[in-house]
Amino acid sequence: MAQLSGKSVYLTGGASGIGKAVTEAFVKEGAVLTVLDKSIAGLNQLKQQFGDSVQCIEGDVTNYQAHADAVRLAVEAYGKLDVFVANAGVFDGFAKFQTVTPEAMSNAYDILFDINVKGYFNGAKASVEELKKTGGNMIFTVSGAGFYPDGGGVWYTASKHAQIGLMRQLAFELAPDIRVNAVAPGGTLTALNVISPLQPFVKTVDNETKEKSIKSRNPLRIAMSSEDHVGAYLLLASDNARAITGEIISSDGGLSVRGLG
Repeated sequence: MAQLSGKSVYLTGGASGIGKAVTEAFVKEGAVLTVLDKSIAGLNQLKQQFGDSVQCIEGDVTNYQAHADAVRLAVEAYGKLDVFVANAGVFDGFAKFQTVTPEAMSNAYDILFDINVKGYFNGAKASVEELKKTGGNMIFTVSGAGFYPDGGGVWYTASKHAQIGLMRQLAFELAPDIRVNAVAPGGTLTALNVISPLQPFVKTVDNETKEKSIKSRNPLRIAMSSEDHVGAYLLLASDNARAITGEIISSDGGLSVRGLG
Protein backbone atom coordinates (compact mmCIF):
# COMPACT_ATOMS: atom_id res chain seq x y z
CA MET A 1 0.00 0.00 0.00
CA ALA A 2 1.18 3.55 -0.74
CA GLN A 3 2.72 5.33 2.28
CA LEU A 4 0.17 8.16 2.33
CA SER A 5 -2.92 6.41 0.99
CA GLY A 6 -6.01 8.45 1.87
CA LYS A 7 -4.11 11.31 3.52
CA SER A 8 -5.29 14.89 2.95
CA VAL A 9 -2.41 17.36 2.95
CA TYR A 10 -2.29 21.16 2.97
CA LEU A 11 1.03 22.53 1.63
CA THR A 12 2.26 26.08 1.08
CA GLY A 13 4.64 27.00 -1.73
CA GLY A 14 3.91 23.86 -3.70
CA ALA A 15 4.14 25.25 -7.22
CA SER A 16 7.95 25.21 -7.47
CA GLY A 17 11.15 23.93 -5.93
CA ILE A 18 11.06 21.60 -2.92
CA GLY A 19 7.33 22.18 -2.48
CA LYS A 20 6.57 20.94 -5.98
CA ALA A 21 8.80 17.89 -5.52
CA VAL A 22 6.99 17.08 -2.27
CA THR A 23 3.62 17.52 -3.98
CA GLU A 24 4.60 15.10 -6.74
CA ALA A 25 5.94 12.52 -4.27
CA PHE A 26 2.90 12.75 -2.01
CA VAL A 27 0.47 12.24 -4.89
CA LYS A 28 2.50 9.25 -6.04
CA GLU A 29 2.18 7.80 -2.54
CA GLY A 30 -1.61 8.13 -2.49
CA ALA A 31 -2.21 11.52 -0.87
CA VAL A 32 -4.50 14.31 -2.03
CA LEU A 33 -3.24 17.87 -1.64
CA THR A 34 -4.44 21.41 -1.28
CA VAL A 35 -1.68 23.78 -2.42
CA LEU A 36 -1.44 27.49 -1.59
CA ASP A 37 0.93 29.50 -3.77
CA LYS A 38 1.24 32.97 -5.31
CA SER A 39 2.10 31.64 -8.78
CA ILE A 40 -1.03 31.21 -10.89
CA ALA A 41 1.00 29.65 -13.69
CA GLY A 42 2.59 27.16 -11.31
CA LEU A 43 -0.75 26.24 -9.79
CA ASN A 44 -2.30 25.75 -13.22
CA GLN A 45 0.54 23.40 -14.12
CA LEU A 46 -0.04 21.36 -10.98
CA LYS A 47 -3.76 21.12 -11.72
CA GLN A 48 -3.09 19.96 -15.27
CA GLN A 49 -0.59 17.40 -14.02
CA PHE A 50 -2.59 15.91 -11.15
CA GLY A 51 -6.26 16.75 -11.75
CA ASP A 52 -8.55 15.89 -8.85
CA SER A 53 -5.64 14.83 -6.65
CA VAL A 54 -4.74 18.49 -6.16
CA GLN A 55 -6.79 21.53 -5.16
CA CYS A 56 -5.04 24.81 -5.95
CA ILE A 57 -5.60 28.17 -4.28
CA GLU A 58 -3.80 31.41 -5.05
CA GLY A 59 -2.86 33.29 -1.92
CA ASP A 60 -0.30 35.05 0.25
CA VAL A 61 1.03 33.17 3.29
CA THR A 62 1.31 36.42 5.25
CA ASN A 63 -2.50 36.65 5.19
CA TYR A 64 -4.16 34.39 7.78
CA GLN A 65 -7.42 34.28 5.83
CA ALA A 66 -5.65 32.71 2.85
CA HIS A 67 -4.70 29.77 5.05
CA ALA A 68 -8.18 29.52 6.54
CA ASP A 69 -9.63 29.43 3.02
CA ALA A 70 -7.15 26.72 2.00
CA VAL A 71 -7.98 24.55 5.02
CA ARG A 72 -11.69 24.96 4.34
CA LEU A 73 -11.13 23.98 0.69
CA ALA A 74 -9.18 20.89 1.77
CA VAL A 75 -11.95 19.75 4.09
CA GLU A 76 -14.69 20.48 1.56
CA ALA A 77 -12.84 18.62 -1.20
CA TYR A 78 -11.45 15.68 0.75
CA GLY A 79 -13.46 15.53 3.98
CA LYS A 80 -10.57 16.07 6.40
CA LEU A 81 -7.03 17.32 6.93
CA ASP A 82 -4.21 15.00 8.02
CA VAL A 83 -1.00 16.93 7.34
CA PHE A 84 0.08 20.56 7.12
CA VAL A 85 3.40 21.27 5.36
CA ALA A 86 4.72 24.82 5.89
CA ASN A 87 7.13 25.31 3.03
CA ALA A 88 6.75 28.71 1.32
CA GLY A 89 9.76 30.94 1.85
CA VAL A 90 12.06 33.63 0.47
CA PHE A 91 15.80 34.30 0.64
CA ASP A 92 18.14 37.20 1.42
CA GLY A 93 20.78 36.24 -1.15
CA PHE A 94 23.61 36.23 1.42
CA ALA A 95 23.39 40.03 1.65
CA LYS A 96 26.01 41.31 4.10
CA PHE A 97 24.69 43.12 7.16
CA GLN A 98 27.41 45.80 7.17
CA THR A 99 26.78 46.90 3.58
CA VAL A 100 22.97 47.12 3.71
CA THR A 101 21.43 50.50 4.43
CA PRO A 102 19.28 50.92 7.57
CA GLU A 103 16.15 51.39 5.44
CA ALA A 104 16.82 48.25 3.41
CA MET A 105 17.62 46.36 6.60
CA SER A 106 14.26 47.23 8.10
CA ASN A 107 12.27 46.58 4.93
CA ALA A 108 14.03 43.26 4.43
CA TYR A 109 13.20 42.22 7.98
CA ASP A 110 9.51 43.02 7.54
CA ILE A 111 9.15 41.15 4.25
CA LEU A 112 11.27 38.12 5.02
CA PHE A 113 9.98 37.51 8.54
CA ASP A 114 6.38 38.01 7.44
CA ILE A 115 6.76 35.25 4.85
CA ASN A 116 9.23 32.86 6.49
CA VAL A 117 7.97 33.09 10.07
CA LYS A 118 4.51 34.65 10.22
CA GLY A 119 3.52 32.47 7.26
CA TYR A 120 4.28 29.39 9.37
CA PHE A 121 2.38 30.80 12.36
CA ASN A 122 -0.64 31.48 10.14
CA GLY A 123 -0.69 28.05 8.50
CA ALA A 124 -0.29 26.22 11.79
CA LYS A 125 -3.07 28.24 13.43
CA ALA A 126 -5.47 27.71 10.53
CA SER A 127 -4.77 23.96 10.46
CA VAL A 128 -4.65 23.05 14.12
CA GLU A 129 -8.31 22.27 14.80
CA GLU A 130 -8.73 20.06 11.73
CA LEU A 131 -5.46 18.24 12.46
CA LYS A 132 -6.60 17.60 16.02
CA LYS A 133 -9.65 15.78 14.65
CA THR A 134 -7.51 13.36 12.64
CA GLY A 135 -4.53 13.00 14.99
CA GLY A 136 -2.51 14.57 12.20
CA ASN A 137 0.85 16.24 11.94
CA MET A 138 2.72 19.33 10.80
CA ILE A 139 6.01 19.45 8.88
CA PHE A 140 8.08 22.63 8.59
CA THR A 141 10.70 23.24 5.92
CA VAL A 142 13.57 24.73 7.88
CA SER A 143 17.23 24.79 6.80
CA GLY A 144 20.82 24.08 7.70
CA ALA A 145 20.88 27.85 8.24
CA GLY A 146 18.85 27.16 11.38
CA PHE A 147 21.96 25.51 12.89
CA TYR A 148 25.00 27.00 11.19
CA PRO A 149 26.11 30.46 9.98
CA ASP A 150 26.63 31.28 6.31
CA GLY A 151 23.63 29.39 5.00
CA GLY A 152 22.30 32.83 4.10
CA GLY A 153 22.51 36.34 5.45
CA VAL A 154 21.36 37.46 8.90
CA TRP A 155 17.69 37.78 7.89
CA TYR A 156 17.37 34.28 6.45
CA THR A 157 19.47 32.68 9.19
CA ALA A 158 17.48 34.34 11.96
CA SER A 159 14.18 33.37 10.32
CA LYS A 160 15.24 29.72 10.12
CA HIS A 161 16.19 29.71 13.81
CA ALA A 162 12.74 31.19 14.53
CA GLN A 163 11.02 28.45 12.53
CA ILE A 164 12.81 25.79 14.58
CA GLY A 165 11.78 27.47 17.83
CA LEU A 166 8.18 27.62 16.66
CA MET A 167 8.25 23.96 15.63
CA ARG A 168 9.60 22.77 18.98
CA GLN A 169 7.20 24.83 21.06
CA LEU A 170 4.25 23.64 18.97
CA ALA A 171 5.40 20.03 19.32
CA PHE A 172 5.36 20.56 23.08
CA GLU A 173 2.00 22.33 23.23
CA LEU A 174 0.10 20.20 20.70
CA ALA A 175 1.14 16.78 22.02
CA PRO A 176 -0.38 14.24 22.30
CA ASP A 177 -2.90 15.19 19.60
CA ILE A 178 -0.64 16.52 16.81
CA ARG A 179 2.93 15.69 15.88
CA VAL A 180 5.14 18.59 14.72
CA ASN A 181 8.46 18.00 12.97
CA ALA A 182 10.75 19.59 10.39
CA VAL A 183 13.02 18.86 7.45
CA ALA A 184 16.22 20.88 7.12
CA PRO A 185 17.45 20.83 3.50
CA GLY A 186 21.00 21.89 2.81
CA GLY A 187 22.17 23.80 -0.27
CA THR A 188 19.81 22.90 -3.07
CA LEU A 189 19.80 23.78 -6.76
CA THR A 190 16.43 25.47 -6.71
CA ALA A 191 15.30 29.05 -7.23
CA LEU A 192 14.70 30.80 -3.91
CA ASN A 193 13.43 34.32 -4.52
CA VAL A 194 15.69 37.07 -3.16
CA ILE A 195 13.51 39.77 -1.62
CA SER A 196 13.51 43.13 -3.40
CA PRO A 197 15.03 45.40 -0.68
CA LEU A 198 18.22 43.32 -0.72
CA GLN A 199 18.65 42.78 -4.44
CA PRO A 200 20.96 45.83 -4.88
CA PHE A 201 23.28 44.33 -2.25
CA VAL A 202 23.45 40.79 -3.66
CA LYS A 203 25.92 39.35 -6.17
CA THR A 204 24.39 37.22 -8.92
CA VAL A 205 25.88 33.72 -9.02
CA ASP A 206 25.52 31.37 -11.99
CA ASN A 207 24.30 27.81 -11.46
CA GLU A 208 27.70 26.22 -12.15
CA THR A 209 29.37 28.34 -9.45
CA LYS A 210 26.51 27.64 -7.06
CA GLU A 211 26.81 23.90 -7.67
CA LYS A 212 30.55 23.91 -6.98
CA SER A 213 30.03 25.91 -3.79
CA ILE A 214 27.35 23.53 -2.48
CA LYS A 215 29.48 20.46 -3.23
CA SER A 216 32.49 21.94 -1.45
CA ARG A 217 30.51 22.54 1.74
CA ASN A 218 29.17 19.07 2.59
CA PRO A 219 30.99 15.77 3.25
CA LEU A 220 28.99 13.84 0.64
CA ARG A 221 30.12 16.38 -1.99
CA ILE A 222 26.70 16.59 -3.60
CA ALA A 223 24.69 19.51 -4.92
CA MET A 224 21.19 18.53 -3.94
CA SER A 225 18.06 18.72 -6.05
CA SER A 226 14.56 19.23 -4.65
CA GLU A 227 13.83 15.53 -5.15
CA ASP A 228 16.69 14.58 -2.81
CA HIS A 229 14.66 15.80 0.18
CA VAL A 230 11.25 14.22 -0.38
CA GLY A 231 12.00 10.99 1.49
CA ALA A 232 12.18 12.87 4.79
CA TYR A 233 8.80 14.51 4.21
CA LEU A 234 7.24 11.18 3.24
CA LEU A 235 8.44 9.57 6.45
CA LEU A 236 7.27 12.37 8.74
CA ALA A 237 3.86 12.61 7.06
CA SER A 238 3.25 8.88 7.32
CA ASP A 239 1.99 6.72 10.16
CA ASN A 240 5.46 5.14 10.26
CA ALA A 241 6.54 8.27 12.18
CA ARG A 242 3.85 7.99 14.86
CA ALA A 243 6.49 8.10 17.62
CA ILE A 244 8.37 11.12 16.23
CA THR A 245 7.64 14.70 17.27
CA GLY A 246 9.76 17.78 17.88
CA GLU A 247 12.48 16.44 15.60
CA ILE A 248 14.38 17.77 12.58
CA ILE A 249 15.61 15.52 9.78
CA SER A 250 18.69 17.12 8.22
CA SER A 251 18.86 16.45 4.48
CA ASP A 252 22.06 18.35 3.86
CA GLY A 253 24.87 16.07 2.74
CA GLY A 254 26.24 15.72 6.29
CA LEU A 255 26.89 19.28 7.42
CA SER A 256 27.07 18.24 11.07
CA VAL A 257 30.13 16.03 10.40
CA ARG A 258 32.25 18.44 8.36
CA GLY A 259 34.97 18.37 11.00
CA LEU A 260 37.79 20.88 11.31
CA GLY A 261 39.36 20.31 7.88
